[in-house]
Formats: sequence, structure tokens, C-alpha cells
Amino acid sequence: MYTTRILNYNQLNKQDLYALLRLRSTVFIVEQDCAYQDLDNNDQHAQHVLIYDSANELVATCRLFSKGIMYPTYACIGRVCCATHTRNTGLGKLLMQTALQHTTTIMQEPIIKISAQYYLLQFYTALGFVAQGEIYLEDNIEHIVMVYGE
Repeated sequence: MYTTRILNYNQLNKQDLYALLRLRSTVFIVEQDCAYQDLDNNDQHAQHVLIYDSANELVATCRLFSKGIMYPTYACIGRVCCATHTRNTGLGKLLMQTALQHTTTIMQEPIIKISAQYYLLQFYTALGFVAQGEIYLEDNIEHIVMVYGE
């Protein structure tokens, strides 16, 4: 059983903020062995999807941006991550379906751009994203631009 909350930066309490930064650090910096600047001054402009498990542990998160913040003409979903022990349980799909629904209906942004890690190409394609352009390296990890709703 999961509890989902979607909050803007000012609505995050200290525990929420700490939990999302901890999860992102665990996944992107430690697990993927990638030294990068996660604190990029964009969290303040995002809607944050937070999914907690029955023990009230944050197990999945991502951030949502209206067009004009990350990309001039596209909304954006980024920093998508799930706790290691929840992988292959459908939680990632739930996270992205929640993000897509909120972005398209509540934020009224029908076209969404992501910078997807290339190994997740099939996952995002199954959700309706279409790859655009060539594979590129971002923080030494293969990525590809993908767009939803175009």
C-alpha cells in the first residue's frame, strides 16, 4: 500500500525534503557511482511527486516542471528514482503514470520532455514516450531525449 503526495517546494516539510534528497543521493550518486551536482537550484521551481510505503518510507520520487523552466517549449519530468528494493514491482510505472497524469491534467502541460537514461528506453517507450535524436553522455551515463504527447 502506497501513499502519494505531490507538493511544490514550499509545501515540502523538512522530513519530505530530507527523504527525497536522501533517496536521490542513494540512487544517483552512490548506486550509480556518479558524482554530479544534484542540488541544482531547480527543486524550488518543481512539483515533487513523493510515494511512501506502508512504513512511511519514501520509496519513489520525481520532479515535474512546467514549460519554460527546464526547456523553453516543453514541460519536463526529471530525477525519477525508486528505492532499490522496490524495483521490478510496478512502482516505477506507478510513479511515472502519476507524474504524467498530474503534468497533463493539473499542470495542463500536454507535451513533456525527459532526458532518459538509455537503458530505460523500453520502459519509457511503453509509457508513450518517443525517442528523439542520438544517445549522448550525461555525467558519464548514456542518455536519450524522449518526448511524450507530441
